[in-house]
Amino acid sequence: MARSQSQPRSHWRTVSLVTLWQVAASVCYYTVFAATALFREAFGLSRLSVGFVVTALTLGYATFLLPVGALVDRYGERRTLVIGLLGLSSGAVLVAGAPSYALLLAAAFVLGSLYATAIPGTNKAIYDNVAAGRQNLAMGIKQVGVTAGSGTSSLLVTGLAGVFFWQAGFLVAAAVGLVVVAVFAVLYPGSDDNGRAEYPDFRALSHNRPYRVLVAAGFFLGAALFTTTGYTVLFVAEEIGTSVAFGGVVLALVQLTGSGGRIVTGWLSDALPGEPRVRIGAILIVQALGSAALFVAVAATATPLSATVAFAALGFFVLGNTGVYYSCMATLVGADEMGGATAGGQLALVAGSILAPPAFGYLADTVGYRASWWLLAAGCLVAAGLLAYAIRLEPPIDEPAMVE
Repeated sequence: MARSQSQPRSHWRTVSLVTLWQVAASVCYYTVFAATALFREAFGLSRLSVGFVVTALTLGYATFLLPVGALVDRYGERRTLVIGLLGLSSGAVLVAGAPSYALLLAAAFVLGSLYATAIPGTNKAIYDNVAAGRQNLAMGIKQVGVTAGSGTSSLLVTGLAGVFFWQAGFLVAAAVGLVVVAVFAVLYPGSDDNGRAEYPDFRALSHNRPYRVLVAAGFFLGAALFTTTGYTVLFVAEEIGTSVAFGGVVLALVQLTGSGGRIVTGWLSDALPGEPRVRIGAILIVQALGSAALFVAVAATATPLSATVAFAALGFFVLGNTGVYYSCMATLVGADEMGGATAGGQLALVAGSILAPPAFGYLADTVGYRASWWLLAAGCLVAAGLLAYAIRLEPPIDEPAMVE
């Protein structure tokens, strides 16, 4: 992808607008994660059935990720992001209006499919408009939009449910999306492309051994991330014995510390000395190990204070690693492979989020929450081992996408 030669001020204007878009999109998408306890009450669901709602959401995302990525390449990120946020606002309304569990699953699938515009569109905006040397920090800031939006949605959904009705937060999220899409459409400077839509060349990437190992680690990282956001409110309300609104505050705090993790690790990825593959991979390994330890800590909590502290610390590690994950990927593949590599890496994250929530819910129903959190801890340990192996392997490329 050709990178813009505009001045730094223009770079950060683009980053600001893309981050604003990401916040609004995540407010809509993550309403489902924040409402798990409300779904359980409104539709009389088991914990396993709640897990399938999260699965429907992420399955929609996974199904449309590659087609939408091709559309971004052909029509440009500006047009795709505008249509995507309009669709996300409509999807939030569909979830709020679902009259049955079956239609709730269908609405969640639609909402997830429209969120597929997020990663291809916003990543293209960053890599096309931000100069080398600033991209890791820019990516970390942009990824803060995910946690900021998720934290906002948790407060909206759980807070407004206690004052009005359980669907109120979804309607406010939709309104936020409509306002932001109008601002974005007017101010975003990106141009529409007229290229040829192509699917990623996974055959070529399959010969890149360290990339394959990184993608395998991404499965476990995605499982930990999305299951944490999906079950935090339910765990705090049921196991710790607090209100749903308090659980929403805890989830918002998890997202806040996750935002801090994304900014700090993005800055460290740019600032620390050493070979990029090693230093960025080491940061990601530390995040995986920290997540494993804190999942064990969460499993042992029994009071609102201890749960709040444990979840806040967990957020920094488990939600703070996506920007570094893609930065690490950029050290293993060439610039002309980054689009396909991003799609493959994101699919790995989403695959983890499809399979893990029902497994987590099943264990919580049959054994207890402690076993569920231990399952995620074990997955993070596996991810750390895979990451350590990946950075020891030499990538089969002459020049990686990330250059210094």
